[in-house]
Formats: sequence, C-alpha cells, structure tokens
Amino acid sequence: MAACLLTFASAQAAVDVSPATAPRMEFTPLPPGTYQLHAIQPVEDATLLDERGRAVRLSTLTKGKITLLTFFYTYCVDPLGCPFAHQTLTMLRDRILRERELARDVRFVGISCDPSTDTPDTLARYAADFTTDSRFEWRFLTARSVSALLPVLDDFGQDVSVELDESGRATRALHHMLKVFLIDHRGRVREIYSLAYLQPEVILNDIRTLYLEPHTGSADARTAAGR
Repeated sequence: MAACLLTFASAQAAVDVSPATAPRMEFTPLPPGTYQLHAIQPVEDATLLDERGRAVRLSTLTKGKITLLTFFYTYCVDPLGCPFAHQTLTMLRDRILRERELARDVRFVGISCDPSTDTPDTLARYAADFTTDSRFEWRFLTARSVSALLPVLDDFGQDVSVELDESGRATRALHHMLKVFLIDHRGRVREIYSLAYLQPEVILNDIRTLYLEPHTGSADARTAAGR
C-alpha cells in the first residue's frame, strides 16, 4: 500500500508528477458473476459538504448505486498515492461508460482528508478535471472540520495520524493508506482494494458481479429476502 506524500496546494504546479506504473497483476480475474463478494460492513451515515458547500448525507451517495469510494488530498503528489488512484478511476470510468446500463448504476465518491485546505471551492476546481462527462456520477466531498471527518475515517478503517495546532485542535489527517472501497446498492462494503489490487480489470469485474446480483440471486440477496 502507498501513503500520500503531502505538499501545499500552492506548490503543486511546480511538481512534475509522472504517470505511475500500476503494479503488475500476477493473476487472471475471474469472470463477472462466477463468484460472490461477501458483505464486509455497513457504511455508517454522516453529514459532509459537497463541492458547492451544501450539506450532504453520506448515505445518499452510498446507496442506490454501486459506489467506489476513496479518501484523498487535492494536493497529494505521491505517484502511487491519490494521483494514481484517480488515474485508475478515470480509466475505469471510461470503460464503464462503454456499457450504458452499467454506467447508470455506478458512481464514484471521493472524500478529502484535509477539510481545512480542501474547502468546497477547492474541491470544485479539483473536481472539474474528473466530472466532464455528464453521463457519469463522480462526486467530491469534504467535511466542516477534521473533528467531523474523523468518525468517517474510523468507520472505514482508515488509519491516520492527526496534525494538531498549538491549541490542540485537529487541523488535518495525515498519512492515510491508499484504499478504495466497493459499496453495493444497500450501502454495504463488499471489497477493499489496496494498491496491489487497484487494477481496472479486477475492479470492473467486481462491479459487474454486483450489478448481476439482482438477476442471479446471490446468497446474500437470498438471505436478505428471507429465502
């Protein structure tokens, strides 16, 4: 796994971030629908802010569609950190868009680890590079404060250290490990991808597997229906 290397946003333009090379995949992904992704945990609700500064319940963006969620910094420059994750997600989005029905049933969500710097205005500028296609839902969120964000990080098991100011107030979360969470229509985490498994083909097959569940009747779905 990779942790983000941080720098101030004002210095980002001066840093040459070369495209990262994905870790080599040493296995062949199983065909979609031939395996089952077990429910890992439910996603707890929280109130966050979108790129327009509006309060958003997290549950509205983790239910109803298949969701890929990750935590990030707008100014992360680690080639195998946030830039790599968003590069991978962009490639994945382009592949999903080739399947019209699937594209309508998938969304991406990014949550900033640094609400103090990644304000809604900053998110809006950052999101402009990823939300150019209206056919696909890609949302970016922040929190009102680090204190409001910490329970969300804890719920997802994102281990971080917290930077404090002179008064002891939390100012940002540091050194988060790169993870991407696959969440089903019911708001349950079904897979967690670390750097080694952040492969578009693997993730796409998992997304297709979740998409097929209502039609194939997975074990989890039958259990939930009381059958």
